[in-house]
Amino acid sequence: MSARGLVFGKALGTVLKLDDPLSFWGGFDSADGKVIDRFHPQHGACLSGTILFMERGRGSSSGASVLAEAIRLGTAPAAIILLQEDAIIATGALVAQMLYKIDCPVVVIRDQAEWHRLSALPRLAVEAGADAVLVTPQA
Repeated sequence: MSARGLVFGKALGTVLKLDDPLSFWGGFDSADGKVIDRFHPQHGACLSGTILFMERGRGSSSGASVLAEAIRLGTAPAAIILLQEDAIIATGALVAQMLYKIDCPVVVIRDQAEWHRLSALPRLAVEAGADAVLVTPQA
């Protein structure tokens, strides 16, 4: 698998694939972990504890602070798996890791077919490190 860990760590959870990119700033409520962008296809979906698949992030650099706050509150995804690198998402997860010692691995899978295949599975474990990224199906 051609993957790169942007933020290292381990996570386990059910898979949630977003149909469109999401801005954490204005599109996500860190208090309850839900998508609040009323125009987003998954409006109302709860991201808390999921292995979140989205092609890329959308928008404001302020989204990093919203994601970091959600990680602190325990309402964030357990891990985020992207198709395109996103500095804002990586920054939010990295800040939370540094300040709160809570991991939310952020991974980029460059192979679109592999990304789609994994996003269709019900539950995954993610291990992202400097040397390797492992994304494995779980029962």
